[in-house]
Amino acid sequence: MAATSATTFSIGLPMSYGSKVNSLSQSKALGVRLNNNYFLKSFSGLKAASSVSCESESSFCGKESIAALRASFAPKAQKQNKTTFATVQPQASFKVAILGAAGGIGQPLALLIKMSPLVSSLHLYDIANVKGVAADLSHCNTPSQVLDFTGNSELADSLTGVDVVVIPAGVPRKPGMTRDDLFNINANIVKTLVEAVADNCPDAFIQIISNPVNSTVPIAAEVLKQKGVYDPKKLFGVTTLDVVRANTFVAQKKNLRLIDVDVPVIGGHAGITILPLLSKTKPSVTFTDEEVEELTVRIQNAGTEVVEAKAGAGSATLSMAYAAARFVESSLRALDGDSDVYECAYVQSELTELPYFASRVKLGKKGVEAVISSDLQGLTEYEQKALEALKPELKSSIEKGVAFAQKQAVTA
Repeated sequence: MAATSATTFSIGLPMSYGSKVNSLSQSKALGVRLNNNYFLKSFSGLKAASSVSCESESSFCGKESIAALRASFAPKAQKQNKTTFATVQPQASFKVAILGAAGGIGQPLALLIKMSPLVSSLHLYDIANVKGVAADLSHCNTPSQVLDFTGNSELADSLTGVDVVVIPAGVPRKPGMTRDDLFNINANIVKTLVEAVADNCPDAFIQIISNPVNSTVPIAAEVLKQKGVYDPKKLFGVTTLDVVRANTFVAQKKNLRLIDVDVPVIGGHAGITILPLLSKTKPSVTFTDEEVEELTVRIQNAGTEVVEAKAGAGSATLSMAYAAARFVESSLRALDGDSDVYECAYVQSELTELPYFASRVKLGKKGVEAVISSDLQGLTEYEQKALEALKPELKSSIEKGVAFAQKQAVTA
């Protein structure tokens, strides 16, 4: 972390802050949004600003803790920046639903979202085994209420009044299985769930994790169009894991501080459609041709790396949950009014001739505020060739999803 202050305390998000806090209760979780451009840098997507806010007096901070926080932080901050101020106010106000919450991704994802100080209610839905997950999570002393919903008869209730819907539901990849092998099963699952979203919370941010994302996002879009509620700014394919992997692998290769590294990843979310733009890495770093090839291939095949390492026992669930939680948190911050939130995501796009494309986007209260086109400018020869090479495969996956959804509509 940036280090102009000498002490730290951590909160339930991947960030830390420098300031001494005396007499903080050790028995309570501390949910504090600590933002100051002088002190804070984070790889999680959290963005610095000039404020401190304690999210909930009743759940996160007692009155003594709040007083200690104000006493220790505010005077020091004011010395650094005259416009800095400290505020303590409840901000846990968003409802999040996870569809597929009892699965390998759903459970750790639910735990990470439960830690967010911006979530007031966490709805966990699955076809079975979700009651135990909800009971377990409900014991965590963070402010969000946990509710469980089981089976199709409770699906509508799980979505009522929800602000963000995350869909990790579906079967995982197994050794030797491609994302396309998952298509027939997961396509139907996504179609059914998105129909329920359209009927019950059409204004929610819809975040698709279920693979193959290159096809399931177009399926979701077609379903929403058929229902007359499609808003392209609010439908996302979650490709954050590709960015997380790219950042990790580059930091390891170049011996960089991971917190400083940011690699935009464009294209899609499978194999060669995943294109890390290593030339756009921040901080600026030089790669040999061999390093570019090695890193690109590893990032593209990282999912297979995990599947093979688990030897039939599952796919990339923990890292996917971490990446999805990061994207959810960024979405919640945007909904909460943060005007400086950027993430890579697979969305409807005009950056290329393809109707859907992953790139950096700016998030706001109404979803995608802008698609960042500058990342596609000034590509290296390697990246330009890789971009052209991925387009036919991505185009085929998109068309496959659209055709599936349209065929289902005709049959119905």
